[in-house]
Amino acid sequence: MSNIDLLDNSGAVSGSVELKDAWLEREKGEQAVKDVVVAYLAAQRAGTASAKNRSAVRGGGAKPWRQKGTGNARAGSNRSPIWRGGGIIFGPSPRKFHKKVNKKVRQLALKRAFTERVDANEVAVVDQISLAGIKTAEVAKLLKGLGLGENVLIIVDSLDDNLQLSVRNFPKVDVVAVDNINVYQLLLHKKVLLTKAGLEKLGERLA
Repeated sequence: MSNIDLLDNSGAVSGSVELKDAWLEREKGEQAVKDVVVAYLAAQRAGTASAKNRSAVRGGGAKPWRQKGTGNARAGSNRSPIWRGGGIIFGPSPRKFHKKVNKKVRQLALKRAFTERVDANEVAVVDQISLAGIKTAEVAKLLKGLGLGENVLIIVDSLDDNLQLSVRNFPKVDVVAVDNINVYQLLLHKKVLLTKAGLEKLGERLA
């Protein structure tokens, strides 16, 4: 069991939050993290690349010239793969790149990824993030006060429209609800910012 500092919006320590042992995993899970990230990135592929083989290319029904006597090499179709305009040999066809990853492996990977971010001091926790309106300047002030930079994943217990719209001008700042967090997102950003309620809800998911 360990603790992590609870910060106010200016970056000053206002308390601490307990990290339960059930939320952390340091002994295993490296391979699980890799498997989950590879599966996630594979699932993002469209898989729509397509090329026509010789049977799909239009034309080529007639033999270009007679078999013997012309001095040319034998040819049965002008859509042969060795001809210009012919079919493609072993070309791509639409397919799915999805990889199956078991639920327990995904759970282990998420726990391991979170533990690594905590151990690297790349996780900050604030009591709450509340914006009166759509205020990009307030988000910039918050991130600057916490010393997080502008490459941050903000994890909240439930999405807030004001916060989501306020971070649109930060290309490397994302807001995500705990229920939708995945390992790739957790590792992609340089820093992770959680609200206290978001951390508790994430802990329930990790445990």
